[in-house]
Amino acid sequence: MQNHAKATFLTAAIALTLSATLASPVQAQEQVVKIAHVGPITGPVAHVGKDNENGARMAIDDLNAKHLVIGGKKIQFVLQAEDDGSDPKQATSVAQKLVDAKVAAVIGHLQSGTSIPASKIYFDAGIPQISPSATSAKYTEQGFNTTFRVVANDSQLGAAMGRYAAKTLHAKRIAVIDDRTAYGQGLANEFLKDAKANGVEIVSTQYTNDRATDFNAILTAVKAKQPDLIFFGGIDASAGTMLRQMRQLGITANFMGGDAICTGALPRLAGEGLIDDKVYCAIAGGVENPAPLEAFKAAYKKKYNADIVQYAPYTYDAVMVIAKAMQQANSVDPKKYLQALSKIQYTGVTGKIAFDDKGDIKNGTLSIYTFRNGQQTLLTLTK
Repeated sequence: MQNHAKATFLTAAIALTLSATLASPVQAQEQVVKIAHVGPITGPVAHVGKDNENGARMAIDDLNAKHLVIGGKKIQFVLQAEDDGSDPKQATSVAQKLVDAKVAAVIGHLQSGTSIPASKIYFDAGIPQISPSATSAKYTEQGFNTTFRVVANDSQLGAAMGRYAAKTLHAKRIAVIDDRTAYGQGLANEFLKDAKANGVEIVSTQYTNDRATDFNAILTAVKAKQPDLIFFGGIDASAGTMLRQMRQLGITANFMGGDAICTGALPRLAGEGLIDDKVYCAIAGGVENPAPLEAFKAAYKKKYNADIVQYAPYTYDAVMVIAKAMQQANSVDPKKYLQALSKIQYTGVTGKIAFDDKGDIKNGTLSIYTFRNGQQTLLTLTK
């Protein structure tokens, strides 16, 4: 009995050891891959930054549900979300933190003013960066092979709005206000260029900042010039306040701005200042096939019990594009999948995504909206 017990014990011990030995390679085949998202989670555009982060998180969850195997390893994607507070200095600090954390890719930043300084740090580290929303042409003109975006740039956006103001709205006298940020100033300059080219007279040029809340002095000066359209290069929080104060001052001019005012939050921010068919805006993205986007919106609503603010679908697609490039290269190493990323051909919820040699999206579509009954209403898609 004693010998039999020993034999049974030894058999069990051998089986346990063999089981552990066989199991260990399976465990070794699992790999955690960190993808970062950076945007303002604090400050005046925190609602847009959080919206982008939500889109990235949805993509991570959907990828993990697919149980992808890349380079012979089961991949577990993890989102490392960081706040840059819309501040360029904070953005560069966050960028260095992500480099030190050895993230495989960066989705962000939200704004041009944060994306541009951070991009040099990612380039030096060889980490691909896809912005879902930064539109300054300078972002992709630095010669960095790690820098991409999935929306059109300010040159395209400003040109489209300049043409629309002149040819569709038949504006003759335009006042321009910008908030002196990289985004606001760059967009206003592009709009000015194309508005002038289309025969529009610029009757006033004014400046503010992205933290201002009192625009009465600027608007009073503008009112004296009797413009039929006011163009604003700035964010929705500022635009909402400006529209309220325009109403109080009896200014009846049309109001136009770029993607930063073209958010689902503008009706709340503008209140009674938002008059039907008097406010126009453009988004540096456009969806020609709405079905996938509508499905995304429904999934987003179910997950977060909220509607998308603006660029969450583009953030979602940016993450998916990174994963697709990793699959094509059969590697999660940035140095190995970067080439696949530059040549990617991907169809996502926002449409077809491919990049030119600068990292700009090819054939970027733009959407021009107005507001009716407190809702964004699509007027046209343009290139």
